[in-house]
Amino acid sequence: MRFRRVSIVFMFLLLPLVTARASRKWGFWAHMQINRMAVFTLPEEMLGFYKRNIDYITKHAVDPDKLRYLLKNEAPKHYIDLDLYPELFTQTKLRQWNEAVSCYSVDTLEANGVLPWNIEQFMKRLTRAFANRDSAAVLRCSAFLGHYLADASVPLHTTSNYNGQKTNQKGIHAFWETRLPVLFAENYDQLTGRSVYINNTSSYIWKLIFQSHSAVDSVLCFEEELNKTTAAERKFGLNNKNGAIVSDYSEEYARNYHQRLNGMVERRMQAAISSVGNFWYTAWVNAGQPDLNNWRLHESSEGLDSLQYSKTKLKTREEE
Repeated sequence: MRFRRVSIVFMFLLLPLVTARASRKWGFWAHMQINRMAVFTLPEEMLGFYKRNIDYITKHAVDPDKLRYLLKNEAPKHYIDLDLYPELFTQTKLRQWNEAVSCYSVDTLEANGVLPWNIEQFMKRLTRAFANRDSAAVLRCSAFLGHYLADASVPLHTTSNYNGQKTNQKGIHAFWETRLPVLFAENYDQLTGRSVYINNTSSYIWKLIFQSHSAVDSVLCFEEELNKTTAAERKFGLNNKNGAIVSDYSEEYARNYHQRLNGMVERRMQAAISSVGNFWYTAWVNAGQPDLNNWRLHESSEGLDSLQYSKTKLKTREEE
């Protein structure tokens, strides 16, 4: 398989990026950008199909977040509170779903998040879709799998203190995963190289999540330290969010926090892009490397566009 970095950079420059200011909540912009850039990690045998459908892959990267307000069992698929499962760090057996259920119960697992096991399930779905030559299912599963892998790359998706609610830092979730990327991602290196085959996807998933979790203390402590030395009037300012003028973390405060994190957000975004590409590629290889040259976007590949949203949204974890 040939893979030329120069051609990838050229194609990247030709494709319009999603505008950062369209962000909502690995805010919506970051999720879309991660899926989009993961396309450019793929080998030539896959690149054509994914590039033809890059707008779909990008747009529908946020579908799982929309489902959080529609389906009761969706929210736990986006996180895992590792601090509530200290045994998982040392007892690899418990990382298997059946063993985890026997130890903790399904209700406990769903209450504290099932992100790693959900990624495994979507990996199986994507592999099956490739094997069945189902282009519509491949696109849907690719978009969803990309979202969940991106969530696994965010430190605050791995802790019960997911929004700083336990440490008087409410709002830090959206601050870290939305405000910072929107302000500074244009300076990030988002070309992560060629996708590689994953021999053990379960081990990869847990390693990714443990790496994210190892940064939780820094995410919280750096902001706590900065807050102590910043006057309230300098911490917050007015920001245009989805057409509304709201109080938000000021650019000055965000810049100081971003500097203290010393490249963390960029590294986690790179980890997400690389992981998404690796999983897409591995699923394709495991399915027998089907020829994608004549595949097109299937008419039924409309994601959530045709769904009617309920007037009353389900209550989920507060991450704003």
